[in-house]
Amino acid sequence: MSDQPSDSATLVISASPERLYGLVTDVAGMGRLSPECTGGKWLDGATGPTVGARFRGTNRRGIVRWSTTSTVVVADPGREFTFQTPDSGAQWSYRFEPVGDATRVTESRRMFMERPALARWFSKLLLGGTESHDREMDAGMMVTLERLKALADS
Repeated sequence: MSDQPSDSATLVISASPERLYGLVTDVAGMGRLSPECTGGKWLDGATGPTVGARFRGTNRRGIVRWSTTSTVVVADPGREFTFQTPDSGAQWSYRFEPVGDATRVTESRRMFMERPALARWFSKLLLGGTESHDREMDAGMMVTLERLKALADS
């Protein structure tokens, strides 16, 4: 599924790549940024982003709540943070590029594997269908980046 196109959003933020990387990799605080993810917790003794580290993310949409387990596949401070979520088949990436005194941040999502049957069923019955939920997640990427900008500015 690596040839699958990714959906992405980009925003230039007046903060250093290192500061923005630190905010994005704070999985416990992801609820401050994401419209769907309410937070997370590092697993198996991990205390931060390293390749192979796993974390459990908690999510909410209306009254529906669920969790997923993800594995970090890229942890390059100030440059890129990428994790894969086999529960959904999605890979999420955050890339940081210096632009003068600011940083261009790109969040992207692509399917790295076929969406599991349980995820398709869950999305269909509780989230309005996979296509609708995918559109919502795509729109949510810019919301996440705008919240990241506001947090970095505070």
